[in-house]
Amino acid sequence: MDITQERAESQDLPFNVFAKACPSRGTLEHVTGRWGGLTLGALYEGSLRFNELRRRVDGVSEKMLSQTLHALERDGLVHREAQPTNPPRVDYELTVLGREVAERLLSLIHCVEGRMDDVLAARERYDGTRGTL
Repeated sequence: MDITQERAESQDLPFNVFAKACPSRGTLEHVTGRWGGLTLGALYEGSLRFNELRRRVDGVSEKMLSQTLHALERDGLVHREAQPTNPPRVDYELTVLGREVAERLLSLIHCVEGRMDDVLAARERYDGTRGTL
């Protein structure tokens, strides 16, 4: 399906992430996927170059970070600024929309981090009743 068809079909649909054909589902996947969420969270602190971002998002491969940034840029959440220097300098930063999404995502991240003692205790109870590790 090309972009024109995708836009035409999306205008006929209410934006409902629970509907299979809704375009918001893809954006939600980009934002909430492991690397998308971490990338948005890292960029909330400010503009970063690719390698700075890769170091900040520990464990992401160069390929996955590149794919993630492309998807987030396409969705209008990340802005890529290429400077014509030698060697080329490329900076990534959140757009206004990306900043709004990242703020909400960071609330969730902080909630999870703050409740990890409860999560770890729940895992221990679960594993203890099922004999798993």
